[in-house]
Amino acid sequence: MLLVSDIIDNKEQFVAGLVKRGIENANELLEEVIALDLKRKNTQTEMDEVLAESNQVSKSIGLLMKEGKKEEANSAKEQTAHLKIKSKDLGQTLEETKTALENKLYQIPNIPEDQVPTGKSEEDNEIIYTVDTIPELDGQALPHWELIKKYDIIDFDLGVKITGAGFPVYKGKGARLQRSLVNFFLDEAQQAGYHEIQPPIVVNEASGYGTGQLPDKEGQMYHLSDTDMYLIPTAEVPLTNLYRDVILDEKDLPIKNVGFTPCFRREAGSWGSHVRGLNRLHQFDKVEIVQVQHPDKSFETLEQMVKHVETLLQKLELPYRILKLCAGDLGFTSCLTYDFEVYSAAQKRWLEVSSVSNFKNYQANRLKLRYKDEHNKKQLLHTLNGSALALPRIIAALLENGQTDKGIELPEILTQYTGFKIID
Repeated sequence: MLLVSDIIDNKEQFVAGLVKRGIENANELLEEVIALDLKRKNTQTEMDEVLAESNQVSKSIGLLMKEGKKEEANSAKEQTAHLKIKSKDLGQTLEETKTALENKLYQIPNIPEDQVPTGKSEEDNEIIYTVDTIPELDGQALPHWELIKKYDIIDFDLGVKITGAGFPVYKGKGARLQRSLVNFFLDEAQQAGYHEIQPPIVVNEASGYGTGQLPDKEGQMYHLSDTDMYLIPTAEVPLTNLYRDVILDEKDLPIKNVGFTPCFRREAGSWGSHVRGLNRLHQFDKVEIVQVQHPDKSFETLEQMVKHVETLLQKLELPYRILKLCAGDLGFTSCLTYDFEVYSAAQKRWLEVSSVSNFKNYQANRLKLRYKDEHNKKQLLHTLNGSALALPRIIAALLENGQTDKGIELPEILTQYTGFKIID
């Protein structure tokens, strides 16, 4: 969440950034934050003064009793009792004000960087790179949801039987391909200096708030009834929350972690080819990279992470493009995001397979994730994350783009993992 001090110091800039996101009442929101913070400060000051006066009066009671001033001592006792009640009331007001302030801050998204394009939806995203050659298949080419049936590698009907729609069952070479991609992505991340973590796939409410999935995306998460636990929508949540309430040494930066997990997302019901097959699932596998970085180096790190994802797609020989998300399509916690899309030759459309984002200190402020600078002063860190990569649409593109009369040909880089070159 945003720092109140930053809101006060940069109010006009922050209002402009929120309006760019489409938040018309931005000025009102920030004014409410400033007013609540002022109330918090004034209440804290008044409570401190009351407590100090109460302590002073309490100390005087014993002295008055020794001096035989019983009436004055009794009066002091009454005053102390009154001050205790007042301090208790002020304490309650203070906690209520802090909660109201925190809840208000939870409603405000991150401020987009100046370079974020103006726009309202994905149609306004800026394409910054597209491969030179877009593959074309003949009229007999099949979409992946027909290919998986033809080669019996993924079964949606079994998934419906076991669980419900959006939970596919991977079989035979389909399961081997899925596992091979996971190992390939993890190996590439390790070679790039990432430390592998296998985190829990269930997180508590504090973790959801720490990375900003709560309260913003509560309706998209699977909540375990009678608990404060949620199934993770991405490994970003547990990997970043490893450092909640942690103070790091500057010499230990950057922290670079990679994790493979299943991910769970409730999707609103919609129909059409754009959500058929592997295009949209309730459960899917993903390899995620996360970095905790010094504030001065986070944008340099973002470019490095973008390059890492780009290299993966190049090695998979998939046609891709890179987009800079506009303000209206930007995630709640992000200040700058690059999306990667691969081209599905059979569907003749682009499929999103990765988002790489810089959150600056927005998540770190929620997490209380800090480091000690050269003056031994605690400062907030910056957090970043990226899909490297989400598997379903990668598999869809590999199947569709690789289909031939002999079967589905896989890229050379995967054969050392799969043990086969073709799915037939």
